Order: sequence, then structure tokens, then C-alpha cells
Amino acid sequence: MQDQILEFLQANALTLKIIAVLIGTVFLAKIVQRFYRKLVERSVEEAHYTTYRFLGNSLSALIYVVGFSFAIWNIPFLKPIAQSLVAGAGILAIAVGFASQQSLGNIISGVFIVLSKPYKINDRITFSDGLMGIVEDIGLRHTVIRNFENQRIIIPNSIISNERLINSDFHESKVCRFIDVGISYNSDIDLAKRIIAEEIENHPLSIDNRTPEEVQAGEPKISVRVVMLADSSVNLRGYAWSAKPADGFRLNCDVLESVKKRFDREGIVIPFPQRTISYLQDDQNEEEQVLAS
Repeated sequence: MQDQILEFLQANALTLKIIAVLIGTVFLAKIVQRFYRKLVERSVEEAHYTTYRFLGNSLSALIYVVGFSFAIWNIPFLKPIAQSLVAGAGILAIAVGFASQQSLGNIISGVFIVLSKPYKINDRITFSDGLMGIVEDIGLRHTVIRNFENQRIIIPNSIISNERLINSDFHESKVCRFIDVGISYNSDIDLAKRIIAEEIENHPLSIDNRTPEEVQAGEPKISVRVVMLADSSVNLRGYAWSAKPADGFRLNCDVLESVKKRFDREGIVIPFPQRTISYLQDDQNEEEQVLAS
């Protein structure tokens, strides 16, 4: 039995070696990626997290390339081909360049994204078409965005690098939300403005965005202004500041609800569209009945 095992190993030594190299490459890449990620999460500052995460992805890709190349080099009937390719590396580079323009473009765009940092991991970004989410990962070829329904959106780096986007966490994370409310022309504007300002100021997520000079000059903490005299309403806007976009969304929702309840108690009317509908068929029937009589 032992002799048969030895004969099998000797007869299939090359095949087993190649399989071992491929399996070892996959396991090595997974292990290195896992330890590298834990090391980065423990010791790297958040400002540099994106760069190190990208380097980790590049390291894994390098391990795969080296391991698979070594496996191919050890296959006898592929070795002359590999030697010929190395000899004609210039022609190969041109051919590969034309064949993989898009992939290389994604990799190069990923490098520039990491270097220039228009966004980084955990940033909240919004695209020109309204798509928004949080950056979860920046890989060699694509960026992963997690939207607020916990779905992952995969965008090639070459596309996202040419996209117009809003980064809510670029340089600073505080945000101003507009609290827009319309009141009727018969309602008390001053009372409505005071209610909106009080509801914004009393919310726990509201922050004071005034400069020291504005505080010294006696500027109000919350500004509420008339922004439009519309067809059926006087439109008011309150400026609500919060420390970060997620807080701003909650602040906006809560204040709209509390303002509506205060308006109801204080007698402030929020107008809504009203239509008068006339039925022409009924009018024609009445005319016919009059003529008939």
C-alpha cells in the first residue's frame, strides 16, 4: 500500500505541486488580507484608513499574480510559451494594454482616488442622479457603496472618478438642513417664525453655528426667513445645523413633525391645494329637462 502511494506521488508529482501552489496562493492571500485588515483597523488612524485598505487589496492581487504565474511556469507545455512571452514582453505589453484598457483604467483611477482623496471609506456621498450611500471599500477595480437600504452598489473606479458627487464628510461633517414650511396669508408670520426657531433650537441634535463675532453682535441662534410669497402660501425657511448628516436627517424629520403639532395648537394654518369640480353632464341634463317642460 505504501509503495502504491509513493508511485502515485511520483507519477503525479507535477500535478500535485501545481495544485498545492494554487491552493497555497489562495490561502496565503486570504490569511494576509485578514491579518492586514485587523492590523489596519487597530493601529491606523481613520484619516489614513482608505490608503492602507487600498494597499491591502493591492497586496492580495500581487500574491495571486505571483502564485498563478509560478504555477504556469512549472507546467512543461506552457513553459516555452511563457518564455516566448517574456522574450516578447514589449509586444505583449502593447497587446495587453489594448485588450485591458478598461481594467487598467479602473486600476489607475483607483490609485488616483486614493492619492487625491475626493472621498474615503465611511464618507457619505451623493451622486448627480440622486444615488447616495456610504463608501464601504475602495478596491483595485471598483468602489463599493452601501446605500441606506443596506444594499451594495458596485461602481467601477474609472466611472466614479469622472462623476460629479457631493461628499458630506469632506473636510468637515456638520450640515445645514432647510426646514421649509408654508403658512396661509392670514396666519401670524412672526408667531410662525418663532415656533420654527424654538422647535429647531430645542432639538437635542441642533448645534450653534454662529461665529464669535455673530454671538457678540447678538445674532439669533436660529435664523428663520421668508423665502417666497407663493400663490397660496407664505413660505418660511428655518436653518437647522447639526454635527453630521445622519443627525441632520433626524433633526429635519423631528422638527417638521413638532412644527406641525405646534402650528395646530397655535392656530397657524398650513394651506393645501383645493379644487372645485363641476359636472358638465349634469348641467346638460338640467337644460334638456327645462326645454322638455
